[in-house]
Amino acid sequence: MQTRSNWFTGLAAFVIVGLSCSLAMAQAKPIKLGQIIPMSGEAVEDGQYHKQGAELAVDKINAAGGINGRKIQIVLEDDQTTNPGAVAALQKLLEDKEIPMIIGSIRSTQIQAMLPTINEAKIPVAIGGTNYALTHSGSRWVFRFRPHDGMSAKVVAKFIIEELKQKKVGMVHASDAFGNGGRDLVLPALKELGGEAVLVQAVNNGDKDFTVVAQAIKRSGVPALITYVTFATDLGVLVRQIKQQGVDAQLIGSPSLAAVATRNLGGDALFGSYAVADFHTDATSTSKAFAAAYKARYGKDPDFYSAWCYDAVTIFAEAMKKSPDLKPENLRNVLLGIQKYQGVEGEYNFDQNGDGLDHYHVVQNDKGSIKLFKTLRVNR
Repeated sequence: MQTRSNWFTGLAAFVIVGLSCSLAMAQAKPIKLGQIIPMSGEAVEDGQYHKQGAELAVDKINAAGGINGRKIQIVLEDDQTTNPGAVAALQKLLEDKEIPMIIGSIRSTQIQAMLPTINEAKIPVAIGGTNYALTHSGSRWVFRFRPHDGMSAKVVAKFIIEELKQKKVGMVHASDAFGNGGRDLVLPALKELGGEAVLVQAVNNGDKDFTVVAQAIKRSGVPALITYVTFATDLGVLVRQIKQQGVDAQLIGSPSLAAVATRNLGGDALFGSYAVADFHTDATSTSKAFAAAYKARYGKDPDFYSAWCYDAVTIFAEAMKKSPDLKPENLRNVLLGIQKYQGVEGEYNFDQNGDGLDHYHVVQNDKGSIKLFKTLRVNR
């Protein structure tokens, strides 16, 4: 009897040790976060900022102990700077059932293409696309980490009418979800304040000859010109050709007008221009600390591309810490409950649509350097 008792005791101890080891291994296994970025194609330079912003956040979280003892691991997929590429990247990430959340694209046109797949997959996806409809089309699974264009439109209109004292303006916009959405919000915002767009021109992504558009702007004689152009590579060429045509109009645009890649291409054609920006280094102490850490790590200043991805990772991590498990519905509920969270972009207060921010900074290009002019908040 004693021998049998000892045998059972030994077996029980072996099972307990085995289960403990299995549990420890499961706890130590990294939590994967999917991230979709342009690693090829026209926006490859922007992709580096996306990658580095998320990477910086992951390293900080992991150094502090991770998520309940588990480290975060980013799984990257290339969107190839195209809509089909973005959808394919999303589908590939969804094949990995260990990924509970995904950081999606900053391009509204890509998010628009991905929405049916996101809705079918039913897992939280962070987005940087600012088209108003993306979070107002009934999707329960997109969470926006930048303010939407309904806000930027109001800020642009208010700035032109009240600060620049101009009522007759022109507008150039991309013929995609971002550009068309911006047009449909800016024009009514201008009209509400007594302004009017006397020239509205659409441009296609990837065009490199904007001579006809630049000539039309010159003929119109508008004193101020609004730009909502998606890609920095297009916008940099556009502003140079506008200057070459001798256009003397005050430029004010969406965040892409102040992007690093746009400034590199546009050069002095952008000096004195204004843009609305969701991120600026000098906006808050949190922004300044992030910018200092980013520059120390990568040897350059951060852009809004890196800022929103940093916030997406940190807030997703916060949700995973607070959620009882990593099931999508529970993660979604926790995300919706995040209020007064100070990120590098600003204070996040998520509403039922998945929008977290309600501000825009007006910034000015001072001989290539982006200076903070003022911060404006608007009603959602």
